[in-house]
Amino acid sequence: MMRDASDQLQPETKPGTATAEGGLVFLDGPDGVAATMTPEAAAGTGQSLIDAAAAAERQQAASDV
Repeated sequence: MMRDASDQLQPETKPGTATAEGGLVFLDGPDGVAATMTPEAAAGTGQSLIDAAAAAERQQAASDV
């Protein structure tokens, strides 16, 4: 089910924690959210998060005008 942008989401305010072990990357997030990734997948996810965060900051700045 797709959420509508008007739905009141409760965004997480605390970052997840990433660690490396045995050649894999482990991401631990809030409420038991966890993911195990290859280094390549982790790097791609990290870049995607950075890009999305920058876009969200621009959107917030534009809505404050």
